[in-house]
Amino acid sequence: METNIGILIGAGILGLLVLFVLFEYRVRKPDVLLLYESKGQIAVRQGLIYPRHFSLPLERTTHPIKLTIEATAVGNLEVRIKLVGSVAPSLEHIQALIRIGGWKQDATAHAADEVQLMLQGLVKEYVEKCEIHALSSTDIVSNLNKQSALIQERFGVELISLAVDSLEPTDPEISEALRQQEQARLLEQTERLNNQARSAAAKAKFRADEEISQMEHELELKKLQLKGTLLGKESALAQKGLEDELTRNRLRLAFEKEELEVLKSSPELLMLTPQAARLAEASQNLKNARTIVSFTPQELAQGSELLGFFQRMMQQALEAKKDSSQADNK
Repeated sequence: METNIGILIGAGILGLLVLFVLFEYRVRKPDVLLLYESKGQIAVRQGLIYPRHFSLPLERTTHPIKLTIEATAVGNLEVRIKLVGSVAPSLEHIQALIRIGGWKQDATAHAADEVQLMLQGLVKEYVEKCEIHALSSTDIVSNLNKQSALIQERFGVELISLAVDSLEPTDPEISEALRQQEQARLLEQTERLNNQARSAAAKAKFRADEEISQMEHELELKKLQLKGTLLGKESALAQKGLEDELTRNRLRLAFEKEELEVLKSSPELLMLTPQAARLAEASQNLKNARTIVSFTPQELAQGSELLGFFQRMMQQALEAKKDSSQADNK
């Protein structure tokens, strides 16, 4: 009996422990920061299971911000600016986030409200220093982004995105005047860019024409150089041909002079020449035959002296034969 009571008590205690574990511990969801306090400092749990009464699950999703700001520019001209953006918890400044938003799951939303107030003050401070026609969305966003590090340190959130949704004067007449001024500025800028583009195109065309002209001029110079080189080679070849021809003529003339000298020294050799041989053969075969000895114009021009000498020798031979025949008759 006592054993059964002990078993029941043990089972009851075990059941209570199981119920306590199921009631107290939770499984961490993805993209959730688990915060807990340790020695007066806020830290982040890394485990998958956490005690829900001793931890603060904080989602890391972004929180949107949207505010409309009416500020006064130089000259007491009012403008209306609409800002949109988003913030998210900063892991490096979780302590500041809990201090601003409290130990609550919507701490990021409370911090975002504080950030909106700070952004509103920054925008008003910036607009008060500028003239209305000098205001631009880009400059405003750039000025606010410079304060991103200060926002993280103070509120424990970081700016994920920030943009100016609209920027316009509250007075419709001023808005229309600025619109016309901006339209005129854009038209002037467009015309200036078009002029620059046309000027650049004209300069590029002029440079291209100059380069083409220069290349054509260089090409003509190269053609003239090549033609001069070709003419020089042709002249050199012609000169070489003339020199070779002159050398051959000189050799031929020297040979004929030597031959003439030999014939002068030995006239009997004249009968051994081909012309004399043909003449002798013709005189032996035919009675009253005449032998025609032909010379080419070149041979005639170059061998005129030889021809005269040959005629004299033939005349002397005929006279000697005539004298001998007359002596025989007597």
